[in-house]
Amino acid sequence: MIVNEDKCTGCGTCVMDCPLGAVQLKHRKAVIGERCTECAACRRVCPEEAISAEDIVRLEGLQCNACPIRCWIKEGFIGACQRYRNEAGRLSRITPLHAFRQVAATVGSEPAEAIRRPLITGIGAGTTYPDCKPAPFIVRGRQQDVDVVTVVTEAPLSYSGIMVKIDTDIQIGEEGSPVLAGKRRVGMVATEQYGAKMLSIGGVNQLTGKNGMVVARTIVDIANGKSLTLRIEGGSRLEIQVGRPPVIDGETPANMRVGCGSATMGLFAPLLKEAADEVIVLDSHLTGLMSEHAAGRFVGAKTSGVKLKFRQSTPGRYFGDHGKGWGGTSITRPQDIIAGVDLSVARPGMRVLVTETTGTHGALFEVRPDGKLREVPLTEACRQALAVITESCEPSLVSALYMGGAGGSARAGVTRYPIELTRAVHRGKAVLTVGGAPVFILPGGGINFMVDVRRVKANFFYWTPTPATICPIEYTMETADYEAMGGHTAAIRPFEALEPVVPRD
Repeated sequence: MIVNEDKCTGCGTCVMDCPLGAVQLKHRKAVIGERCTECAACRRVCPEEAISAEDIVRLEGLQCNACPIRCWIKEGFIGACQRYRNEAGRLSRITPLHAFRQVAATVGSEPAEAIRRPLITGIGAGTTYPDCKPAPFIVRGRQQDVDVVTVVTEAPLSYSGIMVKIDTDIQIGEEGSPVLAGKRRVGMVATEQYGAKMLSIGGVNQLTGKNGMVVARTIVDIANGKSLTLRIEGGSRLEIQVGRPPVIDGETPANMRVGCGSATMGLFAPLLKEAADEVIVLDSHLTGLMSEHAAGRFVGAKTSGVKLKFRQSTPGRYFGDHGKGWGGTSITRPQDIIAGVDLSVARPGMRVLVTETTGTHGALFEVRPDGKLREVPLTEACRQALAVITESCEPSLVSALYMGGAGGSARAGVTRYPIELTRAVHRGKAVLTVGGAPVFILPGGGINFMVDVRRVKANFFYWTPTPATICPIEYTMETADYEAMGGHTAAIRPFEALEPVVPRD
């Protein structure tokens, strides 16, 4: 990398963002040291565009192909990801391959099989109030030849919310935008996850705010699988129901993306190479350009001279933008992604296929002698490639994770020493379930959990105008552990004595 000292202002951004600490400031100018691997992080973050790549055919060291950065690593030095070292002219992985026994202590032990499922569920159990009384049902039985206890309640949780996952690349609104039920705010647009938009609904700050009642009702309606309409401020109108495709501004997307534009290129490069001389896969996160992409080079794609309007991340991978166009980008006319064609590289008659990550849209262009593009009908090879991409996509669905904090006063109905219940849950000595469904316990303090609402029997989440949501909760543990934590042993009843409270199937 070369620093233009006339442009460099000594801001230090390159120093902070260099993954190897290879850049220093001397006399208020950036100086690049010998650890540099030409990863170009400094060039990409420089606000003054004062850093450029060296125009050298062969750089010193070995070129790593473990990721799109393709570092040049000098002998005795490491790459930007700090995984590989050039040792005597050979790239070696610094950390040796690990067997499970080497990570077992970090992974931790799993709960015993006997306590993974509750004897009964909290569905229909009712709520004990105040919480210092024993829980409504504390039941003892045998599972896997082990004496176990299950303690259940329908717990009101003000520390609760729901994360809604919408499988689509359609732009629904800006990150952080309010989510509205009617005219009242119930949550916000969260950051996108792979192939999906995420809505955060509820949480204690929303529940205790002025719109708490509608927030609680919205959480419960989503968790119970009801259909409802939400609106993104400044964005789309959504009709959502867990387990069904979303309706976005009146349109129903059929599929979620198979991957980002770069991943699509990696998945289908051999097929795409047969379809056209150059292929562009539009995507709002990473748009792929076959001739530059590692997968394209692997299958023998030749340099095309096609230049894209988007900003390059690494070779063949370009940061997209957001909009209502193809692949969730602003591109509504596929040819508009092309900034130009270098005729010193391209040839007249060369064909360029533009598509997106579901294969729903596709257009084929031919390069004319003047460098301009002429749209031509899709060939059979193009249609086949698009069909394979589409067939590889999953259907677009709405799903949701109910999130709650069960580390509060409801623990008193389980044991006289609430901290012992929290510790038991985190150590796997007590298992928390919701309506019998498995949960993920968040690490750190408290008993914070997430559960896939589709694994909970429908219509057994409730809300109360405190406001709070109510969900069925079970704690299952070995009887000896329950006694040791100060459980309400006097309230235990045998499972066999529950009939007719629990009818026999």
